[in-house]
Amino acid sequence: MLNLMRLEMKKNHLGSYVTAAIIANVAILGFMFMILVISKIEGDAGLENYPIALTVIDSFVRCVFIIFAATLIAKLIIGEYKNKTIITAFMYPINRKKLIAAKLAIVILFTFSAIIFSNIFITVIFLMISENFQLIPDTLTNAMIMQRIPSVVMNAVAASGMALIPLYFGMKKYSVPTTILSSLLIVMVVSSNTGTFSLNDIIVIPITLAILGIVIAYLAIRNIEKVDV
Repeated sequence: MLNLMRLEMKKNHLGSYVTAAIIANVAILGFMFMILVISKIEGDAGLENYPIALTVIDSFVRCVFIIFAATLIAKLIIGEYKNKTIITAFMYPINRKKLIAAKLAIVILFTFSAIIFSNIFITVIFLMISENFQLIPDTLTNAMIMQRIPSVVMNAVAASGMALIPLYFGMKKYSVPTTILSSLLIVMVVSSNTGTFSLNDIIVIPITLAILGIVIAYLAIRNIEKVDV
């Protein structure tokens, strides 16, 4: 499985996604500071304390990388079915289930890792700058950071599962746009944040969607040996 994953990453030049992820992190940081600047200019509360700021960072990160996951699914699976290049892969003496499972494992691991590392990267830089320039009228404590860790990890696990849901829509007609649009819909419904509440805060919803994503992945693999391309 690990060898298959390495071959898939090399074949599809997935290193470019790492570069894109770094650019996305910089963009998220820019949005965070833009929110602070606009709120100060307009006299609004904005990011009035660190718990809210950390929640917003996590929401931004999950939104971005659920969409990233859809583009990965489109590249690794949907696009290959659409362009019939998957036929060549299926001609090798490799179990079809293992091949598709390796592709999905790349999507899950990339999504989870990107969400965790992006949260760490963005949070560290944001907190350093906001503390040095006193941009948020609040006192940062170690307890605040420690309380966020379980939530960030749980959200990353849930997002990695629900990021597989676009696979269902994309496989209908092997449509790349549909795959990406469905991820945008998931993000709009689940990860939209008012600063104090989002549907993701209702723990049953992200867990249910994560399970749904895993079920969809299982169904995509289950009968792959019998499916004509």
